[in-house]
Amino acid sequence: MTRRLRDYIEEGKSLDADEREIAALALQQVDESEQSEVDDAWDRTIDERIDEILNGDVELVSGEETLAMGRALLAAQREE
Repeated sequence: MTRRLRDYIEEGKSLDADEREIAALALQQVDESEQSEVDDAWDRTIDERIDEILNGDVELVSGEETLAMGRALLAAQREE
């Protein structure tokens, strides 16, 4: 965390609850140009992933299998 951000957060703590809520909501908003960039990036990612599926570059697994794989990874990490 940068000093600037740390100072900003500390300053924000001095706001009352309503002001903090307004500030939080304002910080979450993305302007149209930023949203357009985000949407374009997601579109590219989706297209790439669809291509990987159609080209057979990735193997699709069921949701059950995905959960089992995740659980196995977590169990292995706990054993380390």
